[in-house]
Amino acid sequence: MSKLIVTIPTDWTQIVLACKKCSKKLHGGFGPEGDQSLPRALKTELRATGRRRSIRVIETKCLGLCPKNAVTILDGNAPGAMLAIPAGTLVADLLARLPPRP
Repeated sequence: MSKLIVTIPTDWTQIVLACKKCSKKLHGGFGPEGDQSLPRALKTELRATGRRRSIRVIETKCLGLCPKNAVTILDGNAPGAMLAIPAGTLVADLLARLPPRP
């Protein structure tokens, strides 16, 4: 007998996957002082703008695209395209580039 599948609601409207391997290679490169990883800088910016509960940032294993001096991310709302975010990119610019939720 199979078990019942349960649906658990969340407040998330968007999920962003960030490559942990790319972030680790850069040793920071993001945030106001350039000392934060991209996922940490994204979470900080989302918290500052009051959007932290609606967008979930998840670090994953390698996404298969390994750019030099950049971090690969994948927006859950647009799985057909990955983004390579160069070190030093302003997180506000990245958030503006992500497609709006459907």
